Amino acid sequence: MNRRSMALSFFFGGLLPIIAFSIIEDRYGPLWGTVAGMIFGVGEILYEKIRLKKVSAITWIGNLMILGLGSLSIISQDGIWFKLQPALFEFFFTALLWGSLIVKKPLLPMMAEKQGTQIHPVVLPLMTGMTFRLGLFFAIHAAIATWAALAWTTAQWALLKGVGLTVTFVIYLGVELLWIRRCVQKSHRG
Repeated sequence: MNRRSMALSFFFGGLLPIIAFSIIEDRYGPLWGTVAGMIFGVGEILYEKIRLKKVSAITWIGNLMILGLGSLSIISQDGIWFKLQPALFEFFFTALLWGSLIVKKPLLPMMAEKQGTQIHPVVLPLMTGMTFRLGLFFAIHAAIATWAALAWTTAQWALLKGVGLTVTFVIYLGVELLWIRRCVQKSHRG
């Protein structure tokens, strides 16, 4: 997947459904906001299938959650179920990351090796620690996302989901990568 395709997939599957849900839910109520979000979820699956010839596991998981929780929202006539999808998705990532540590196969080093990346011996324990800390990041953000779904306005929730997660995740990864780089440089000096 090239950078342009990744950016389009992020916009189509990440921000556009949130924007559509927020605007339509505000004007026409939770039923139509949920329907719009579900349509964009199906749209993301179709986009990846047609454009990229394969739908990623993350896309399947996220959008099946959108469709399932969206269906609950439609049945209950309450958009809360749709709004809980990001929090549940982030709790899923937390469980995946921490579960990989429990079974002694840390996810981040395993993914790097699967991509054919040679991991510097100094970096391996740092990536294992990062697996734990990334799980902690997602657990904290999932708790905030749950609170946002339950108590914040739709616009505030959408801002957290659309921009808040992205910005805080980029900052977090930047700090992690700088720290890993510093540790590797320190190991070469000493």
